[in-house]
Amino acid sequence: MIGRRIKESRMRQHISQTKLAERIDMSVSYISHIETAKKKASLEALVLISNELGTTMDALLYGNQIHDSDEYHTDMELLMSDCSSYEKRFIFEIARALKATLRDNADLIVNKDKYI
Repeated sequence: MIGRRIKESRMRQHISQTKLAERIDMSVSYISHIETAKKKASLEALVLISNELGTTMDALLYGNQIHDSDEYHTDMELLMSDCSSYEKRFIFEIARALKATLRDNADLIVNKDKYI
């Protein structure tokens, strides 16, 4: 999720991986590996990236804690931020139907409590 948030923030600002890497004095491949979750970012890298992108560490880390009661809240807001009213309603109805289906078939789902 952290890498995805970095990429989304970077792309919203029309900043390439190359430009971000130059600005924080890191390699392009390191930025790419963070965004694709092939490598975990160091705390130092996250601070530099968040500062350069004008975001907070909280925004990058939000939803990654095991016991986060607001898990996915920010992700859903971000997902729907550029949607029309029609698209938001459509996504909501699909989510509601999916939730009902998941609960109706909970006994068939393997590892239902595992974070995916």
